[in-house]
Amino acid sequence: MNVKTFRAMVVEEAGEKQFSRSIQQKTIDQLPDGEVLIKVMWSSLNYKDALSASGNRGVTRKYPHTPGIDAAGVVEESRNEAFSPGDKVIVTSYDLGMNTAGGFGQYIRVPAAWVVPLPTGLDLRESMIFGTAGFTAGMSVMALTHCVPADRGDILVTGATGGVGSLAVALLAGLGYSVSAVSGKAEAVPFLTGLGARKILSRAEATAGSERPLLKGIWAGVIDTVGGDILVSAIKSTDLRGVVTCCGNVASPELPLNVFPFILRGVSLLGIDSQNCPMERRKKVWQHLATDWKPTVLAKLCREVSLEELDGEIELILKGGQTGRIIVRMDS
Repeated sequence: MNVKTFRAMVVEEAGEKQFSRSIQQKTIDQLPDGEVLIKVMWSSLNYKDALSASGNRGVTRKYPHTPGIDAAGVVEESRNEAFSPGDKVIVTSYDLGMNTAGGFGQYIRVPAAWVVPLPTGLDLRESMIFGTAGFTAGMSVMALTHCVPADRGDILVTGATGGVGSLAVALLAGLGYSVSAVSGKAEAVPFLTGLGARKILSRAEATAGSERPLLKGIWAGVIDTVGGDILVSAIKSTDLRGVVTCCGNVASPELPLNVFPFILRGVSLLGIDSQNCPMERRKKVWQHLATDWKPTVLAKLCREVSLEELDGEIELILKGGQTGRIIVRMDS
């Protein structure tokens, strides 16, 4: 039996709809079966992690549980010849941190099919500034830029101070796109302009006229991270043959919409599913993030915390107070 111990955040059910979080000592043999054992050096905080850490059974079915849908570290053991001890790797998506012990523990054990070799051009810390949020932003950018060239017009990014939104702003600006960002935080204007946004819209501006059947065509493309009325208005405001990507529903999962943007303007609505993205495409996105898409402002996008400091950040992101990315230093 492997009795090596490590530290992990553990979420436990304390009572009826009551959950507690604590940092506990775990052992390697308590991890689920898997081909690759990874020592986690860095993780990051996502909204889904906060839901799992709060007892949301739509994300995590059984407790006690260690959240963390992102992990970057070093292979310690592997039963699959694709990986060897010492390899630097990334694990995001799939079931990590949902119903499989995740990156808020100093070790994870996962199937080899979940593991991505760290691409040249990124270090482990940088890979978690991206994490699932950056990967999702990268998938959205790939879908949009495939159809909409930079000289076509303005691109709208909603939820722009969040993880996916802020990285989408930085990626698009770095690729030469004119970006307008939606944020409900007036104090975040310097942050967003520093990432390359040329115009900042309030939520009220972004949803104005959402009840109308069609709005003036403004946007060549949209990366939406929130859903709800903002997405409805964005679709109705997208110009001829524009592309809208959709990856979130924090505002609402409902989409009260008519067909006019699609049949009168040829607007395309593309869903972004980063959790089950095929490995070939996954590696391609990570390679772009490590090379030609890598923002020069990447370091400005994150704050670094320890595992002990993570609890307060979970409460903050649940209240909508997160700006940019929170990365977790796991070896402290």
